[in-house]
Amino acid sequence: MDAYYDYLKSLHLIFVITWFAGLFYIVRLFVYQVEASAKPSPEKEILGKQLALMSFRLWYIITWPSAVLASLFAFWLIFGTSLGWAWLYQPWMHVKLAFVFLLYLYHLKCHQIFVQLQRGEVRHTSNFLRIWNEGATLILFAVVFLVILKNAVNWIFGVIGIFGLSVLLMIGFRLYKKIRER
Repeated sequence: MDAYYDYLKSLHLIFVITWFAGLFYIVRLFVYQVEASAKPSPEKEILGKQLALMSFRLWYIITWPSAVLASLFAFWLIFGTSLGWAWLYQPWMHVKLAFVFLLYLYHLKCHQIFVQLQRGEVRHTSNFLRIWNEGATLILFAVVFLVILKNAVNWIFGVIGIFGLSVLLMIGFRLYKKIRER
């Protein structure tokens, strides 16, 4: 199976990328759905119907299949290759798997929001969803730096960098909100 390692890794990476693309875009669609729900009729109904359809297609045709396929190829890489078994003894892999667990929690929360919005229930503000949208970004940065660096000292700097990135994202969000309010 090691002869197919590079193919498995490539497929895993492709589906991780499409999974994140789906997560980034679905939350933007949530923002638009929430904002459309506050519009007057008939705009509210027209936009709501179109955005619900776009969300449905994105969620079930791209995002969920990508999550499943990324995970299947990851399991195959870990349990189907000799190198994968060795990774399970590496501390960085334990931390990476913890971030993957957080990613699945994030994905499941997005699914909960998706179901609510498909039923026409608006339980979150567009501002909350804009902040929520950055969750996948932080996880992506953490995993990429962790996988590339693998070194404990570099990982500590990576965590500090992620914290700095989240602070910058919050500052950017506040500036964007002030600009929109003008």
